[in-house]
Amino acid sequence: MQFTDFTKLDLSRVPSPCFVVDEVAIERNLAILHQVANISGAKILAALKAFSMWHLGEKTSQYLNGTCASGLHEARLGQEFYPGEVHVFSAAYSQNDLEELLTFADHIVFNSCSQWQRFQPQILKAKKLRPEMQFGLRINPEHSEGTVAIYDPCAPGSRLGITLDQLDETMLEGISGLHFHTLCEQAFEPLSRTLDAVESKFGHLLERMQWINFGGGHHITAPGYNIDGLIKRIREFSEKYQVQVYLEPGEAIAIGSGVLVCEVLDLTFNQLNQAILDTSATCHMPDTLEMPYRPDIIGAAQPQEFVHTYRLGGLTCLAGDVINDYSFQKPLAIGQRLMFSDMAHYTMVKTSTFNGTKLPALAVWNSETDSLKVIKTFGYADFRSRLS
Repeated sequence: MQFTDFTKLDLSRVPSPCFVVDEVAIERNLAILHQVANISGAKILAALKAFSMWHLGEKTSQYLNGTCASGLHEARLGQEFYPGEVHVFSAAYSQNDLEELLTFADHIVFNSCSQWQRFQPQILKAKKLRPEMQFGLRINPEHSEGTVAIYDPCAPGSRLGITLDQLDETMLEGISGLHFHTLCEQAFEPLSRTLDAVESKFGHLLERMQWINFGGGHHITAPGYNIDGLIKRIREFSEKYQVQVYLEPGEAIAIGSGVLVCEVLDLTFNQLNQAILDTSATCHMPDTLEMPYRPDIIGAAQPQEFVHTYRLGGLTCLAGDVINDYSFQKPLAIGQRLMFSDMAHYTMVKTSTFNGTKLPALAVWNSETDSLKVIKTFGYADFRSRLS
């Protein structure tokens, strides 16, 4: 899924490896989300866990209402670089992290009744200083829409969210909202089914709330998404329960907006042609192994579809650091640049320095003006600073 013609980008202008994000594509996605918010009445937050290139924080805040975070550090990033509301949910808070969050976060959502109860002294003290702060609970409707178990927050035995039989309704004083999350890069229809499940199990509580957070995973900016259906359902839900609806998409902000540029370091052979790249599935795009999925390469095709087929692997010592098999119209050459497409979301936020592997540089490109800025490069100091 790529909205920008990255073949127009001169790859010699960026170091390798390098994540390149098209700010025009980002703004396109943000404009769609802004339109959904305006028409539906929902508030939309940027999920920093998916895309947190804070260089674009000011631009993001021009279109969205704020950010949602998965813990203290993401929340601080949102506060510093993304003007707007700061929402945070964590599977569990440490006392130190929560005490700091209580000084600036707008919404804090708890994953259990026990944590909500345990931290009441700190919460009550903080509310005296910041009475506008609001608190919520994450509920688990026990309704699965995920197709990959590792990304299904409502799978049996999930640690995420409070199931109805574990929700102590006598502890709701001070709770102004509920949060749920079931989706992963999915269309409107799975959300609609989720809402049916939420209403069926938790409907008796919804009218007591001021806001409901529909979570993330909404592919709102993807081609073919039923935007009209989403808007209609949000408006109906808001009117029925008299609540403010929040959405917190992550990948919808960045889909189709970025590439990972890399370089062929070596060509070998073991039963098939092998190409070793200066990037790594393990270090730079771990979802290709965890999900797993096969990332597209601009100009390449499925194995055997073109004349020359190669297995592309990373430069780490992990035997499984293999991206996938691809075919090309011409033989690959050492020093040749390749581009993995749709590499902005859930990539740079997950990179690691295993084996001392260099992190990809970060660049912002404007596909309309061809202006390009390398905003961050990494080296040995970044690896060393993570250790002691």
